[in-house]
Amino acid sequence: MTEIFLNWINNNIVELLGAALGILYIFFSIKQNIFTWPTGLLTSLLYIIVFFRSGFYADMGLQFYYVFISIYGWYYWLKGGRQAAGTDNAKSELPVKRVPRKVMLKLAVIFILIYVAILFILLKFTDSTVPFMDTLTTALSIIATWMLAKKYIEHWLIWIFVDIVSAGLYVYKSLWPTVILFIIYTILAVAGYREWKKSLILTR
Repeated sequence: MTEIFLNWINNNIVELLGAALGILYIFFSIKQNIFTWPTGLLTSLLYIIVFFRSGFYADMGLQFYYVFISIYGWYYWLKGGRQAAGTDNAKSELPVKRVPRKVMLKLAVIFILIYVAILFILLKFTDSTVPFMDTLTTALSIIATWMLAKKYIEHWLIWIFVDIVSAGLYVYKSLWPTVILFIIYTILAVAGYREWKKSLILTR
C-alpha cells in the first residue's frame, strides 16, 4: 500500500507541487503581499506541464499568460503603489478599489472577443473534449488576473465562479489534487473578497 502511495506521489509530483504553490499564491493574494506574483509565476510554470499532459490546451495557454501577468503585476503593485501614495517609498501599497463602469464595459467586450478566439482555436486545431467550458474558464481567468494586478476587488467574484466550474472539469479529467486545490481556491476566494472589502476605496 505504501509503495502504491509513493508511486502515485512520484507520478503526480508536478501537479502536487503546483497545487501547494497555488494555495500559497492565493494566501499571499488575500494578504495583498507582493510575494503573490513570484509564487504565481512558479505555479504557472508547473501547470503548463500538468495541463499539456491532460489535454487542457486552453488552460495550458492560460499559464503562459499567467507568467506574463505575474511579471506585470509584480511591477505594477510596486510602481502603482508608490504612484498612488505620491512617494518613492517602496513600501507604499497599491490601494484596493472597485472597477469603474467604463472599465467594466470594456472588460465585457474583451471577454467576448477572447472567448470567441479561444473557442475557435480549440474547435479547429485541438482535440479538446471540453472546449466550451475550457474556453469559458480561460477567458474569465484572463480578465480576473488582470483585475488582480490592478487590485479591483471584483476579481474575487469572478474567481469564485471560475473555481467552482473548474473543479467540476477537473473531476471529469480525474485530476484529483487539482480538484482539491480548486475547492480550496473557492473557499479562499470568498475569504479574499471579505478581506479586501476592509481596505476598499470606492471609485466611480
